[in-house]
Amino acid sequence: MKSHVESDRPKEECGLVGISTAGNDAARLAFFGLYALQHRGQEAAGISVSDGRAVRTHKGQGLVGQVFEASTLDPLVGRMAIGHTRYSTTGASNERNVQPFVVETIHGPLGLAHNGNVVNADRFRTELLERGAGLQSSSDTEVLALMLAGMEGDTWDERLAKVMPRWQGAYCLTIIAGTKVIAARDPWGFRPLSLGRLPRGGHVVASETGALQTLGCLDIREVNPGEIVVLQGDLVRSRQAVPPATEMARCTFEQIYFSRPDAVWDDLSVHEARQNLGEELARERPAEADVVIPVPDSSVPAAIGFANVSGIPYNEGFVKNRYIGRTFIEPTDELRRQGVALKFNTLAANIAGRRVVMVDDSIVRGTTSGQLVRLVREAGATEVHVRITCPPITNPCFFGVDMGTYDELIAHHLGIPEISDHIGADSLGFLSVPAMMKALGRDSGYCNACFTGEYPVPVQLSMATEKRRFDGALG
Repeated sequence: MKSHVESDRPKEECGLVGISTAGNDAARLAFFGLYALQHRGQEAAGISVSDGRAVRTHKGQGLVGQVFEASTLDPLVGRMAIGHTRYSTTGASNERNVQPFVVETIHGPLGLAHNGNVVNADRFRTELLERGAGLQSSSDTEVLALMLAGMEGDTWDERLAKVMPRWQGAYCLTIIAGTKVIAARDPWGFRPLSLGRLPRGGHVVASETGALQTLGCLDIREVNPGEIVVLQGDLVRSRQAVPPATEMARCTFEQIYFSRPDAVWDDLSVHEARQNLGEELARERPAEADVVIPVPDSSVPAAIGFANVSGIPYNEGFVKNRYIGRTFIEPTDELRRQGVALKFNTLAANIAGRRVVMVDDSIVRGTTSGQLVRLVREAGATEVHVRITCPPITNPCFFGVDMGTYDELIAHHLGIPEISDHIGADSLGFLSVPAMMKALGRDSGYCNACFTGEYPVPVQLSMATEKRRFDGALG
């Protein structure tokens, strides 16, 4: 059973890394790359490494530092590696769904890791089962691996270029096969993926630029939507496998919440984008107050921006325990009932006797926000005005973010005044879609379906939005 803190946040899907290097330490580089991507998923982690002949894999449930230690990394010797840290969307959180997936093919072993959600994977899964394929997991990633394994072509990147047009939705891939590491990104550009050069030879792809910087990479650039990149030691080549979509569909929540603040994506600094969101929020939804406090961590730049524009002093109001919710030890029932008190303590000296603006990145189910407001009031605040750096989330995501179902989204059922009453705020303000895009300096090119219901790729609204929709076929 997850606490209210964990169940009331959008869940990041996955983090990817792929490495081709001149030495035999690719697995250790992948480990440190995954460590920098830990925030993108805390349920499981895995690394596959190749010496050009065999692919060895170690993976398991838990944090990167729990799954890997020196004794598990030492046998993973090779110049090529792919790694994955996971939060599950399609496919429940269990051992059989941990990535990378490795399959034996007529062309040799193939390892694949995936970030995203392919919305037509259920049809391909049925086709594979009808052909007698023995699926071992309930993840759409295995479906992609088996489809790629069955394609015709002289090289893996040629096979990948042939199968990519069949996939609809969000996917960033890292693939290990033979003497190459291959990366690819869907033509809509839903998820981030970047490429960098290692200073001592070789190249790296990763979900965020911060991971590349951790490894000392130079010449960092974004992998283009629809592009395939092939890494082979010091050599790198690319091909535009699928034309980029007419309208890009980058996930706005990468800028709002998911990505680390040191990331650069779509030529935007995530920290700067979040500060801009706060500035637009102050202009569009002002409040009369004495102090602005963020809900750490993603809302810190936004609260700074809000304070800069409003003239209301910024200060810290919460101390966050970053380890709660990332442990396998369940709290007692009494502690669980305390909800956010497990994860946040208030700094009463900065709050007592003051009118407070509490800046947060989103409200999903409404459980956490209400408890945070209560904590601020108990710390002595005379008023609590909640400001949110995105519009109300009224629709589920089908492209790799676990937002929840229609029934679970509070803004799908209640208007803003009712949500304000529900969480116990004196006032509540959300950023509008136009103001949000103004903060990003963009008129288009982002997927805002969770706010608008306008999906960039056709989806079956009757399709189960739960991540366990494939599990029934496996018992």
